[in-house]
Amino acid sequence: MVSSGLTIAAPIFVLVAALVIDRLIGDPHTSYHPVALLGRFIGLWGKPVAFPLGFQRAIGVSFWFLTVFIFTYPFFFFSEFAPWYLYLFGAPFLLKCCFAGRSLEDHTLAVIDALNGSIKEGRDRVKMLVSRDTTSLDKNHILSAAYESLTENLTDSIVSPLFYYSLFGLIGSAFYRATNTMDAMLGYRDHRVRLGWWSARMDDLLNFIPARITVLFLLLYFAIKGRFRPAYRILRRDGRNRPGFNGGIVMAAMAGGIGIRFEKPAVYIIGDCERSLEDGGKEILHSVRVVTFLVVITTVSTLLLLGTLINNMRI
Repeated sequence: MVSSGLTIAAPIFVLVAALVIDRLIGDPHTSYHPVALLGRFIGLWGKPVAFPLGFQRAIGVSFWFLTVFIFTYPFFFFSEFAPWYLYLFGAPFLLKCCFAGRSLEDHTLAVIDALNGSIKEGRDRVKMLVSRDTTSLDKNHILSAAYESLTENLTDSIVSPLFYYSLFGLIGSAFYRATNTMDAMLGYRDHRVRLGWWSARMDDLLNFIPARITVLFLLLYFAIKGRFRPAYRILRRDGRNRPGFNGGIVMAAMAGGIGIRFEKPAVYIIGDCERSLEDGGKEILHSVRVVTFLVVITTVSTLLLLGTLINNMRI
């Protein structure tokens, strides 16, 4: 088993190596990426028209368990049975499959670059990030959609995967990634609502603590910047404007701390327009990087603490 050949430092090495891989190459555009394969499998069963209406909730629950097992088991098998030297080589790549840092920035910057070309290019590009209708969005709403996606995914794509890695290793991050991907594909209040309801609820549950960790780090950062009061005020005022109880609080803390306004037309408004999104965009990117750094430091500290406790229990 891997554990017999590893030290306390091994999980930290895996984390740091995964972060280096993410920064150097991001997410490779290949159909053989584990999450791409996961998405194709979800696409096979995630078709409401294939099931009777009355059975869709039960089928959604059953396939949630099956999908989580299929995606997580290879991570479990590798963690348990790979020789330690193979584990140290392969585990960073497996962990990297479960989180995305560089790609979040790349997608956001791609929207900005497209928008510099034309409104139509911006609309087409941002459509890849959000589920809303982008055909009539103006420049400000395109920027809002892009930066909203970046802010919300700070939890979904960085904080949560690393949080569950710190507690349960590769299995924890894989379990979370499977659940989050199912929610991203099926967790909508449309014809998929019955088939995807369980995936959406489980994603809400798994993100509950990480979302609040994200908010805590944002407030800490904005306190250092002298923007704690507006960040906390908007958090209290607008944190529930967005549907769901996780994404809205992160967006509200970010909007208040930067002094910008997020808006999804006819759905919600979060924050006050002290400055434009065009002006505040760079600070949003910087805030995401700072929170990522704080989460990495916290994850390393947690791994050290848990590793020490486990070693002491064995003595």
